[in-house]
Amino acid sequence: MTGQELGDALVQRGLDEGERAAIAGVFDRVLSASPRDGAWSHAWWTPGRLEVFGTHTDYAGCRTLVCAVPRGIAMVGRPRRDDRVIVTDVATGQSVDLSVSQPTAFDGWRRYVAVVVARLARNFDGALRGSEIAFQSTLPRASGMSSSSALVVATASALADLNDLSTHPRWIANIQSRVDVAGYFACIENGRSFGDLAGDAGVGTHGGSEDHAAILTGRPSTVTAFRFAPMARLADVAVSEEWRFVIAPSNVRAEKTGGAQASYNRLAREVQTLLDLWNAHEPPVGSLADALETAPTASVRLQDLVERSTLPAASIESLTRRLAHVVREDAMVQPALESFRTGNSEALGNLSAESQAIAESLLRNQVPETVQLAHAARRLGAFAARSFGAGFGGSVWALVDADAAPAFAARWHANAFVMRPGPPHAPLSQQFRR
Repeated sequence: MTGQELGDALVQRGLDEGERAAIAGVFDRVLSASPRDGAWSHAWWTPGRLEVFGTHTDYAGCRTLVCAVPRGIAMVGRPRRDDRVIVTDVATGQSVDLSVSQPTAFDGWRRYVAVVVARLARNFDGALRGSEIAFQSTLPRASGMSSSSALVVATASALADLNDLSTHPRWIANIQSRVDVAGYFACIENGRSFGDLAGDAGVGTHGGSEDHAAILTGRPSTVTAFRFAPMARLADVAVSEEWRFVIAPSNVRAEKTGGAQASYNRLAREVQTLLDLWNAHEPPVGSLADALETAPTASVRLQDLVERSTLPAASIESLTRRLAHVVREDAMVQPALESFRTGNSEALGNLSAESQAIAESLLRNQVPETVQLAHAARRLGAFAARSFGAGFGGSVWALVDADAAPAFAARWHANAFVMRPGPPHAPLSQQFRR
């Protein structure tokens, strides 16, 4: 099996032809990291994701518009006969080696691997055995393209496949679809329970599941609208062949397990506080979105509850901004979807400008670099642009005409790249058996 053959398999699944050589090269490097005895038996591709609209709304139960990107994680693996899980990042040579029965705590990217191993071992008692895995990522770390969630999905998928977890009675009882897989893998990351698959501390961030939805269920050349808590696919719309996304990383890293974690979790806690206020005075519901949908005046009622609360003035002010952001950002998803459907670039430009403005003024998760990139994109000719991801760093997307995209990218940012939505996570193990 070669990287070329694995790249060809992804092109057959909808990967843009222009990405074939780069991904084939990454797979060749991963395949060359051969185990000491034997050979790799499985391969997987796991993309990152682009959040088009819906920043910090998924864990509120609201809607987002997302797609998979044509960059991600090339991974290979094989089962072991002992209880050791050994995972190696081929690019850096760093490894994590831990026991299935007693997984050890780590930091950095190895923390995500350890969290996955611990959760799967506990949820599927006795079913998880040793595995050897090698990977390389083409996603810039902490760039808003969900490199961390992609690693969770890649590692969890690899261990599930190598251990046939999909045949386990507890898997069958709780996970019936690809959307369920995305929901469960999101719960591995955020620590929540999924059905009767008990949760834990996760990686320490209180996020939602839009990343995992896009990574596992996105479609090539397509943007997808989801609703969350519970997760549901709402609609898919093809992106015009005459348009291209251009992505520019801000080069400001926002590590979910690092310094940005407190800011990230604060935004999630504010949503929970709003829900708690509602449930304390109105018939309880499961999510903030459910509360806002109880009546046309629900947001007014909730704002009144915020103002009447005994919270400090600073908290009332921040909750007021947070509520306004959720309501306005959620309301953009459906018109954005229709704008992609009809090819209305002007409407997308107006929506993205509003979304960027409220991220700056209400969500307050922007840094000067993302603000400058979004505004520069418009000056250079993009008809739509906005920052995306958790914020406090990350990247910016721009939409431009296809024939102008390469020149635009070169003018906009040294590390900008042109893309169309790519295929979702793909097991490629059948390529070894041809």
